[in-house]
Amino acid sequence: MYTPIASKVEKMFSGIAKKYDLLNHILSLGIDYYWRHVLVKKATKCNPKKILDLATGSGDVAFKLAKSLKNDVSITAVDFCQPMLNLAIKKQEKISNMDNINFIQGDALNLDYGDNYYDVVTIAFGVRNFEDRNKGLREIERVLKPGGSLFILEFSQPATCFRPIYFIYLKYLLPMIAGIISKDKNAYKYLAGTIESFPTKAILSEQLLQAGFTQSNAIGLTFSTVSIHQAIKAI
Repeated sequence: MYTPIASKVEKMFSGIAKKYDLLNHILSLGIDYYWRHVLVKKATKCNPKKILDLATGSGDVAFKLAKSLKNDVSITAVDFCQPMLNLAIKKQEKISNMDNINFIQGDALNLDYGDNYYDVVTIAFGVRNFEDRNKGLREIERVLKPGGSLFILEFSQPATCFRPIYFIYLKYLLPMIAGIISKDKNAYKYLAGTIESFPTKAILSEQLLQAGFTQSNAIGLTFSTVSIHQAIKAI
């Protein structure tokens, strides 16, 4: 069972599920394709055999992983919002050679998988929605094999020179545009708030170490409005 806060967030994502992909592309000016490309490129360099893609949403990262790796790679794609998963499953039915992806409803804070199981865990734009970030990161560390890697693609605090423009867009333009398209301005006010309050690359790196990972590094993309973290589990 989800907590009241998690249930509220799940309901919000259910309400915007059908417009979610379109809005991501519009609100990022299409740059989200590039961000996911970089994430997947880094993950595939680990030559994983078992991958867990958390907060998979409509499956964009899972599909890119499947296209970039051999068919014998097992991809478990988890999200807590069933309407988002329904969209992913519909996509899967239309794309060939995607049978190695298993879409499952689940909670990233209480993963139903054994210890030391996955070679790689990916999560794109989901960590900021963890109700308990430390618990979620520790769960991910638990299911990773020793030496395995977690890759996080997430919004970050932008470079100083870009910050004024970015926060004007985030606080005013993004909710307005999203509200017109999705008919749910409040959902994107919430999402903008989670982006604005999310920690810097340095702080998230420290939180990953506190969660048990032995190494953590990050790169910023697009004026550091987003970052990709790689955290490695101790051998």
